[in-house]
Amino acid sequence: MKKAFFLFITALGGVLALTGGTGCATIIPPQGGPRDSLPPKLVKATPAEGAVNVNTRTIELTFDEFVDISREGGGELVMSPLYTKRPDVRTRLRTVTIELKDSLEPNTTYSFNFDGAIKDINEGNTLRNFTYTFSTGPALDSLTYSGSVQLAETGGIDTTLTVALYRNLRDSAVVLESPRYITRVNGSGNFTFRNLPGGTFAVYAFDDKSRTRRYLSKSQLFAFADSPIVVRPGAPELRLFAYVEQPVAAAGANGARTAPQPATDRRLKYTPAVTTAQELQGDYRINFDNRVRSLDSGKVRLVRDSVFTEVPRRLSLDSTGRVLAVRAAWASGERYALILGKDFATDTTGRSQLRNDTLRFAAKKTSDYGNLLLRFRNVKAGLNPVLQMIQNNSVVFSAPIGSGELSRALFIPGDYELRVLFDTNGNGKWDPGAFFNGRRQPEIVVPVDRRLVVKPDIENEIEIAVPDMPRR
Repeated sequence: MKKAFFLFITALGGVLALTGGTGCATIIPPQGGPRDSLPPKLVKATPAEGAVNVNTRTIELTFDEFVDISREGGGELVMSPLYTKRPDVRTRLRTVTIELKDSLEPNTTYSFNFDGAIKDINEGNTLRNFTYTFSTGPALDSLTYSGSVQLAETGGIDTTLTVALYRNLRDSAVVLESPRYITRVNGSGNFTFRNLPGGTFAVYAFDDKSRTRRYLSKSQLFAFADSPIVVRPGAPELRLFAYVEQPVAAAGANGARTAPQPATDRRLKYTPAVTTAQELQGDYRINFDNRVRSLDSGKVRLVRDSVFTEVPRRLSLDSTGRVLAVRAAWASGERYALILGKDFATDTTGRSQLRNDTLRFAAKKTSDYGNLLLRFRNVKAGLNPVLQMIQNNSVVFSAPIGSGELSRALFIPGDYELRVLFDTNGNGKWDPGAFFNGRRQPEIVVPVDRRLVVKPDIENEIEIAVPDMPRR
């Protein structure tokens, strides 16, 4: 008997701990063991998955573990056709209950894509690609429609974009109405609608951070198909190119700031933009704290610092009135002094230069630069390709690829991404689309599948294959 009791206690060693020899026990959580890494699994659905002739507005989905609904990480319930009144979604233990507020339409397939919104409570494992479907008619709609969305200006992908199908083919529908069906773009820029009926639809893609399901601002990312699409077996895939017609102006753009207050410190405030050597083909720039109201160019002198001889220069203020550019023929490795005379400038607060100031700097040497010779393959006439060189997501150099060769001296060394702009109107820069102004599509930019490393003091000779212009 004692032996049997000992074996019983040993078997429960991970669950019970005896205290004080009294026979009382304290529950202890299990220690160690493998971490649960599996997402919840559907074990029962009411109505059943794929059910037909459904007439209930209450749906229950039961899983094999306790679950929760979360929007963290972009989780969201996407219902198709899109609801008018938001359904009530709640969880209790292992069950997710959906109460539909809209009346069910006859002979309609309903699809519920939880899009990463369901996770288990214990470990937070997310259930991906989970869709529940039923029909109010005798059969499920089974057609699909696929395509892709790229950013027209960069050729990149934005996974936050919503793709929408409208039965109403009028252009105004994307502003005034909610779409019939929606889906999201995946990490490769692709999208697929499933369980669709046949028919004709207008197709759009837009940034829907506000969750309005509409195109309401020219500052939204937006894309549109040239013409309505027909959902049918074997329908060709669609390519959309998203653009922002009118970006939100940065704070302070175009001189838009609060009105400057009268200054108690009467000294003009400015700083040189160049903290290292001056680029041989660039302007020397001075940044002012406030907009310059008056500038006396006769009180600004540029001299060679070594011999103090005057150097011809040209001065210009930018559109904000806060940046003064000094243009000159900089000599390789030469040292310069920019002499700012008393009262050379006054800003809008009344500050002015109280005494002479001298800014000293040196120009770069020609050996600090590389020479660039690019040879192009697959250049096609009539497409107006423009090479773009990118650093930190900004275009730092662009030039038309008018022939099979492009050469540049004194090119700044560095690591560059390459893109090709197909410049439809030939103005040398990317132009966005304008949906409500003649349904003008944006110009397309395509990344080049290679990087360009320019090294100093050598001839950098590179061959580049120009990508084909994508078909819409």
